Amino acid sequence: MAEEPSAPSGPDLVEGVAAADLPDGAQLLGHVEGKPVLLVRHGADVFAVGAECSHYGGPLAQGLVVGETIRCPWHHACFDLRTGEALRAPALSSIPCWQVEESDGRIRVGAKKPLPRREPPKGAEPPERIVIVGGGAAGFAAAQRLRSAGYQGSLTMLSGDDAPPVDRPNLSKDFLAGTAPEAWLPLRSTGFYAKNGIDLRLGTEAAALDTGAREVRLADGSALPYDRLLLATGAEPVRLPIPGADLPHVHTLRSLSDCRAIVARAETARRAVVIGASFIGLEVAAALRARKLEIGVVAPDRRPMERILGPEMGDFIRSLHEEKGVAFHLEDRPAAIDESGVTLESGGSLPADLVVVGVGVRPRLALAETAGLAIDRGLLVDAFLETSAPGVFAAGDIARWPDARTGDPIRVEHWAVALRQGHTAALNMLGAGVRHADVPFFWSRHYDLRISYVGHAEAWDEIALDGDIAARDCALRFRRDGRTLAIATVRRDRESLEAEAAMEREIGA
Repeated sequence: MAEEPSAPSGPDLVEGVAAADLPDGAQLLGHVEGKPVLLVRHGADVFAVGAECSHYGGPLAQGLVVGETIRCPWHHACFDLRTGEALRAPALSSIPCWQVEESDGRIRVGAKKPLPRREPPKGAEPPERIVIVGGGAAGFAAAQRLRSAGYQGSLTMLSGDDAPPVDRPNLSKDFLAGTAPEAWLPLRSTGFYAKNGIDLRLGTEAAALDTGAREVRLADGSALPYDRLLLATGAEPVRLPIPGADLPHVHTLRSLSDCRAIVARAETARRAVVIGASFIGLEVAAALRARKLEIGVVAPDRRPMERILGPEMGDFIRSLHEEKGVAFHLEDRPAAIDESGVTLESGGSLPADLVVVGVGVRPRLALAETAGLAIDRGLLVDAFLETSAPGVFAAGDIARWPDARTGDPIRVEHWAVALRQGHTAALNMLGAGVRHADVPFFWSRHYDLRISYVGHAEAWDEIALDGDIAARDCALRFRRDGRTLAIATVRRDRESLEAEAAMEREIGA
C-alpha cells in the first residue's frame, strides 16, 4: 500500500504571512498548492522560489542567501532569486519562481512566473558555426548554455562516447553501488539534443585541428568548419604498465560503459582489489562493499587522500573504510595481475575476481598539441578560457587557467568545475567577455560521510582544524603564509558556503 504523502511544512503562502515574520535577510519555508516554497527577503524585495535544489533536491532553506542569489548547502549550486535561473553548476535546471505581493502588512504568493527569455550577449556578431569537441561535463554545459543564452547558429557536439552525457559522479557512487537506476544518469533525455538543435555525434573522434583553416578533421577523413571552437576533451584514466593490466576482469572507471562493465563483473565476483586510494578509488571501494564484495585497496601512499586532505583526515577515512570491512595494503604497489589475483611488489598477493584501477587520469591533449596550442601541464587558457589560438576555447579537465584568487595557473579535475567552465566558455564564444572567477568546489561521499571542499590548495604549510574529525563535525582550513587557500568540511554545509562567499568577495576586491 502506498504511503500517504507527508503534510507540507510551514504556512500556506497563498493565504499569506505577516510581513513582520520576514525581516531583512530572513527566510521562511512554506508551501503553495502542496509544493515547498521558500520566501526570502532582501532589502525591500521579497522573493518566492522552489525550496528544493534542481540538482539532487537539496534543502535551499538550509542554504545561504548572497545578494539576490541562493546557494544549495549540498553541492553549492546557485540560483537567481528573481528568475529561478540556475546560475552555477552542478544545477543545470532552474527552480520555479512565483509572483509576490506585499500589502496591508501581509506577504502573499501569487502566480508562477514564466522562465525569462534570453538573448545573446550584445556586442560582437554571433558566430555562425560553433563546434564542441567532447561529450563530458564541460561540453554539455557549454551546449546547453549556448542555447539558453539565445544562440541560434549551428551547434555541433562531437563525443567519443557511445552514450549521451551522463552524471559522471554517480558512476562511482549510487549507480555503482546498485542504489540508483541507470535512468537517473543521463543529464538530459535523448530528445533534448534534437529539440534544441544540438547535433550530438556519438562515437565520433576528432583526429586533427587546423586553426588556420578553422576546421576540425574527423577520424573518417571529413572536415567540420567552425567559427568558434570549444575543446573539452577531458581526461583519460592512467593505465598500469604491469603484466596482466589488460585482462578482461581489470577495469578503469570513466564512462558509462566502464561502469556497466564493472557492475556486470561485480554480479558474479566475490573479491575485488581496488588499486589506488584516491577519491575515485575509495568511492569505488565503498560502492562495491554495498554489493557485499570483499575489498582490498592497494596504494603507495602512507594514508588515503593525504595529499589533498592531510594526515588526520586521511587516517579517519582509512578507519571509516576499515570499519566497513575494507582491507588496506598501503606503501605497496601491484607488480602483476593474473586471472586469480594481484601480486604485490612486497611479495604478497591478493585474490581477486575483479580489479578496478584508479591511479589518476591524464588530460587528453593530443589534439591541442598537434595543433600547436600552448601547453603547460594542461592546455593554457586566459581568464576568459581562450587558448593561444583566437576563437579556440577550452574547458574542463584539460584547461589550465589563472586562479582568480592567486593568479597562479591551475588545472582542476572536478565535475562542478568543468560544468562551470563550460558555462563561461559558452558565453565568451558569444562575445560576452566574462572572466572565469568561480571558486573551485567538489564533494566526495564515502558510505554516509560527505566531504565538501572549497578553494584550491596544491601545497600548504598549515592545516587549521576546528571541531572533531572523529565526531564527523569539523572544518579543516589549508593555509599557506597565513592565508586560507581551501577549506574542507564535514557536516558544516553552511560554513562551507560562507567560506565560498568569502573567497568570492576576496576575488571581487
